[in-house]
Amino acid sequence: MPVLRQVPRSEVRDEVVERYYTRLFGARCPVAEPGTATGTPGDWWTVYALSPDIFRHAVDGFALYRNPARRIDPVLRELGQTRAGWVKQSQFVFSQHCKSLRGLGVSDEKIAAIPHWTVSDLFSDEERAVLAYADCLSGAGGRVPDAVFQKLKTFWDDEQIFEFTYITCLYDMHAVITRALRMEYDNRPEPIVEVEAPEGFSAADFLGGPPPASR
Repeated sequence: MPVLRQVPRSEVRDEVVERYYTRLFGARCPVAEPGTATGTPGDWWTVYALSPDIFRHAVDGFALYRNPARRIDPVLRELGQTRAGWVKQSQFVFSQHCKSLRGLGVSDEKIAAIPHWTVSDLFSDEERAVLAYADCLSGAGGRVPDAVFQKLKTFWDDEQIFEFTYITCLYDMHAVITRALRMEYDNRPEPIVEVEAPEGFSAADFLGGPPPASR
């Protein structure tokens, strides 16, 4: 379960939230009967409903990146969103945008190569440039070498670079929030934990000396 309370349908008073609940869950209460058509639990929606104005701001962002006025190729856009999800270790953002790429006709082989794109021959020069830029945005906190911009400017103008920057950073944010609040596929155990040593193991054995004095 997410770490925050989910809003049941009976508590919804905002028309935008109600509209999305109906679109995604039909007549069901998504807290009592979770699940969306894509197979997700759907608790992103029920947690964001805690603040209807933030909910509306978030869904406006979805509409913004899909707006026909956008000038960047949808595949390049989705590569940025998918890579941001992978870099930020959000299984939800990564998984959902793998599906978006597939819907745009990208092959399963290329989608599977996104985690190791730097050593893959499947990507074009333009795709490699946007993946490199996505890594700078999501992995390097926005530190971008001049050579990356020089490459981007061989096929994009400034407006297109700005569009990609904003959309990729938007999904970097969604990845962080989803992980932090343990929503959707990011509700999973902490992977970095101590693995217990075999029975009879002594810290002295590991350190190569006598055990430390107790404190």
